[in-house]
Amino acid sequence: MTPLTTADFQAARAVAHPHIHRTPILPSTTLSDLTGAQVLLKAELFQRTGSYKIRGPLNVLSKMSDEDKARGIICSSAGNHAQGVAYAARVHGIPATVVMSVNAPAAKINATRGYGATVVQHGEIWDDAYAKSLEIQKEQGLTYIHPFDNPLLIAGQGTVGLEIIEDVPDVDYVIVPIGGGGLISGVAMAIKAANPAVKIIGVESTGAPAMTRSIQEGKRVVLENVTSTVDGLVVRQVGENTLWVAQRFVDDIVQVDDADIFDTVTWMMERCKLVAEGAAAATVTALRKGKVRIPAGKKVVCVLSGGNLKIDQIYGLKWN
Repeated sequence: MTPLTTADFQAARAVAHPHIHRTPILPSTTLSDLTGAQVLLKAELFQRTGSYKIRGPLNVLSKMSDEDKARGIICSSAGNHAQGVAYAARVHGIPATVVMSVNAPAAKINATRGYGATVVQHGEIWDDAYAKSLEIQKEQGLTYIHPFDNPLLIAGQGTVGLEIIEDVPDVDYVIVPIGGGGLISGVAMAIKAANPAVKIIGVESTGAPAMTRSIQEGKRVVLENVTSTVDGLVVRQVGENTLWVAQRFVDDIVQVDDADIFDTVTWMMERCKLVAEGAAAATVTALRKGKVRIPAGKKVVCVLSGGNLKIDQIYGLKWN
């Protein structure tokens, strides 16, 4: 793909602005004291639908023809993309079908239906739901809204980065969770367009390191075994476009394990008074566990991608 420009991100923001919150960037004294860096948290967990995932679909749907809008759209999702697409579809008056895995959190399923979408459940993880959604798309002639590999969607997700660089122009590091790669692709290009010196660090689960493996092998790798239960970090294969961007704009990728992620979820409740879902807490986990070491005094922003927490995962890991 061709690198996106600041103008692309500004155009995406103009479309999304009436329907989203400009989420705050919160200083964390606790994390700053722990790491010696100046730690800030980009709180997309306060976003409408509970995550950044509303941003991209608003941009994609705004560019659809009236004919395609009338036919309807379909997507597959672990949960947050489902809610983002459903909400954006309601804004634009487009009928939406969402295919979700059978183990998607009930709260995310109910919220997606609440925004007016038809929900179909299929498979264990996103890749299974994706295959089913393509079948339905062909049968019904719907437009498919990819959760991470559409350049228009990446531009929408990248408005998170646009806000970061505007609010913290002297930022040194930005830490971003990675599932399929849409968020980090947009954030990395938006921030590097303004200041190429900013270091972009990605965080994956040790149980689903699809982007790391793909970069190591120089091609998209399909993971045979995915063991992570952090739904926002789990795909078997990253996108063609997102791999291209990560190879060129992401400075490093680290992995953290699920137990440490969920420990951080509860730690953040106790110390930061924030409810972050697993994918969001992964960025803070990378700091807490020393996977990312920031030089003393440098300014780092952790992207808290969402707050749609599947609470029973924490109970199972910590107290059963």
